[in-house]
Amino acid sequence: MSLHSVSTHYPYSPGRTTRAGPSWWDRRATGGSRGRGGSSLGPGNTRRGWAAARSCHFVRSPRPWRPWSHTEPRPAKRGTSLPRPRPRAGPEPPGRPLGSPQLLPRRLREAGRRAEGRGGGGPARLAAPGPGPSAGRRLGGEAWGRAGAAEPPAAAGSRAEPVLPAAAGGPVAVLEMAATAEFNSVRSVAEVPEGDDAKHVFHHRMFLEPQEEKRNLKALMVKRAKETCSCTPAKVKDCVFSFFPILQWLPKYKLKECLLGDLMSGVIVGVLLVPQSIAYSLLAGQEPIYGLYTSFFAGIIYSIFGTSRHISVGIFGALCLMVGQVVDREVQRAGYDLEAATVHAHTDTVTHVNTTVVPLNQTSQILLCDKTCYAIRVGATVTFIAGVYQVAMGFFQVGFVSVYLSDSLLSGFVTGASFTILTSQAKYLLGLDIPRSSGVGSVITTWTNIFRNIHKTNICDLITSFLCFLVLIPTKELNEHFKSRLKAPIPIELAVVVAATLASHLGKLRETYGSSIAGEIPTGFLPPRPPEWNLIPNVALDAISIAIIGFAITVSLSEMFAKKHGYTVKANQEMYAIGFCNIIPSFFHCFTTSAALAKTLVKESTGCRTQISGIVTSLLILIVLLVIAPLFYSLQKCVLAVITIVNLRGALRKFKDLPKMWHLSRVDTVIWIVTMASSALISTEIGLLVGVCFSMLCVIFRTQKPEAPLLGWVAESETYESLSAYKNLQTKPGVMVFRFEAPLYYINKECFRSTLYKQTGVNPAQVKAAKKKAAKRMLRHKEAGSGGNQTSISLELVSEPLGFHTIVIDCCAVQFLDTAGIRTLKEVCKDYKEIDVQVLLAQCNPSVRSSLIRGEFFKEGEDHLLFHSVHQAVDFALGAQEHNGTCASKN
Repeated sequence: MSLHSVSTHYPYSPGRTTRAGPSWWDRRATGGSRGRGGSSLGPGNTRRGWAAARSCHFVRSPRPWRPWSHTEPRPAKRGTSLPRPRPRAGPEPPGRPLGSPQLLPRRLREAGRRAEGRGGGGPARLAAPGPGPSAGRRLGGEAWGRAGAAEPPAAAGSRAEPVLPAAAGGPVAVLEMAATAEFNSVRSVAEVPEGDDAKHVFHHRMFLEPQEEKRNLKALMVKRAKETCSCTPAKVKDCVFSFFPILQWLPKYKLKECLLGDLMSGVIVGVLLVPQSIAYSLLAGQEPIYGLYTSFFAGIIYSIFGTSRHISVGIFGALCLMVGQVVDREVQRAGYDLEAATVHAHTDTVTHVNTTVVPLNQTSQILLCDKTCYAIRVGATVTFIAGVYQVAMGFFQVGFVSVYLSDSLLSGFVTGASFTILTSQAKYLLGLDIPRSSGVGSVITTWTNIFRNIHKTNICDLITSFLCFLVLIPTKELNEHFKSRLKAPIPIELAVVVAATLASHLGKLRETYGSSIAGEIPTGFLPPRPPEWNLIPNVALDAISIAIIGFAITVSLSEMFAKKHGYTVKANQEMYAIGFCNIIPSFFHCFTTSAALAKTLVKESTGCRTQISGIVTSLLILIVLLVIAPLFYSLQKCVLAVITIVNLRGALRKFKDLPKMWHLSRVDTVIWIVTMASSALISTEIGLLVGVCFSMLCVIFRTQKPEAPLLGWVAESETYESLSAYKNLQTKPGVMVFRFEAPLYYINKECFRSTLYKQTGVNPAQVKAAKKKAAKRMLRHKEAGSGGNQTSISLELVSEPLGFHTIVIDCCAVQFLDTAGIRTLKEVCKDYKEIDVQVLLAQCNPSVRSSLIRGEFFKEGEDHLLFHSVHQAVDFALGAQEHNGTCASKN
């Protein structure tokens, strides 16, 4: 390694330059004595010392040298850092002799002593001192000096490079050995001007040594297989503890610090969850008791498998709606009326009083249950399949699927689903007895049926709905407005449910006004039952979207609150957790679950510390299931519908955020609007698919026509920025810097080519065509013997210089190249080369470099066209052009 590599690490080491010129160390290493006397390179040879310094040190920017003042501070005491000299105008100071090793930084002195003590060979060790010019290493060249070896002859017409003496204990030797020992990862080469390669003398190339090649895929797979299949007690223990996180945090549970907060948050969430579970059961097309079952099992199972301490897992409106649509479709396909019906099947006789005979199913067996029984079987089956999908995604570690669901897409989907939920609950508000619509355009169909039957509105249900809205909405607003002052939110939903149940029971609203009520809610648990395997082909496709939505919402909420409270969650373990929250409860007559934002916010704000809070919530629901559930017999369905609609306020409020979202990102706003509209007007499943496809198209469109500006140089720096975005930028004469801010692949290859031609103002194909046309015209006129003067003038006009000789393409934003991109780069370089314009590439990442090498972009000896920085490429272009001009003038 040469001396100038040290300059990138030590601010006052050789090679560092300032606005005023080389540093004190440069002159210390190359000049003579302060007053009279000679330099270390020979008596009075100060000028040659400066030439050596300029030839061997890496200059960061091509700034002109300015002389320093004679009154330059001397170094401080031994072992201390050197003060930075202030630049002053004045004549060039006389040289200084090489100082003793104590003037070097302590780190370099120690490294030099270690290198000398080892006494080994290699590039860090200089040749032994002796007579002859080959006693030391030639600085600024490629070859090392060898003792007794003849020094390579200098190129014809060039000055002989100075050779520094390699004294055994001198500071130059110490500096050389220390620099090589400390910074062996960077290799700097100064090309020797020899023959056609003389143009490279103006640029000191810096090459980075690549890492060792990675193992091939087969060896990597074998290694992974051995690591996976190996079984040790410690590994088994870690596997069990990671799969059951409760075994990690439960033994460390701090009763005094966490128990009170967990108890309070668990009770409050349970009080809110009981009425919502009953209300959301109607949304899923199930009886109220099944919503309580779902909330009970989800809380306990997630506490065992989950890694988040704060999210509340249970029923979620959008998923309940998606499950309800599948249930309605399958119930109708099985031959059940969408209204209440009961089938009494007997082995010997069939009674047809108030019954509906069910046709044969796909297995040619008679269904021995009524509509509600068949509905929960469908719901449990789709829940089981969704859970299997989620566990499979966790096993194969494909959690990356959720990255395709952006925040704007999820927000738009939830808002669109909220419209569908509101539409499905509107008939309960009015007390209308109309069938539930499903499929494409269900929102429009439902509102059409509502307006057709508006004259059948039940006045009792309408008044009850209005009174419940009048109580719930203001109280919910107060809870949100004063949440910082309230220790716990007011359980207004539970109070409304209790009051409405008492009013309905005491006023006999069903018998008197025909109000629709919840009906009988049994106590205890039904015996477990496996899913209907013959229904799996019918619901397997629907379960995919349900599984992805449930996982995406759960993981996003868990990561949000984990980041807020300073702990980490595992995305794949969250997949397992939410998957088992669907698989296990599906055997106990439950439907799909996921995390819910509203209940999670309540849980976090009321002092939740661990997953014990979820267990407390489940215990409270268990008490309701065993004791209190039958008391909700007289509860009106319109009250449950009001609770469901009021809880949609958060999703519907997203319309207020549209102006701000439009100001931040118009593309995200369009994605939100498209997803919301398709989810509301078409269907939730199709809306989700439309949103994903549209967001991907937006990404493709962004890369199809990216920004591609010309860059200018920021004065007194090595930075290049967009000329269209910033003022006061400078351009280098004859060099144009172009940046393409997207990957270069088959979609945007033509955009790259056309934008480059437009920004540079030169289309090589047109220039070549114009030259050929002018040459043919001149040939015809010569043959005709007339118009030679005009033809020569037109040819001169065509042959005018282009105004630039080099194009530097900044590839810092090009993440990857495909075959079409590599071919496009080859064609561009070839076209510009034919009109005497050189194309250089700068700041290519390792992936792009590898693609260029595999695509044979560089011919033999052309790898110098690839640079690690734009500044290096520009310096190379300017130096090469200056050298070519000098050679042309000599010729």
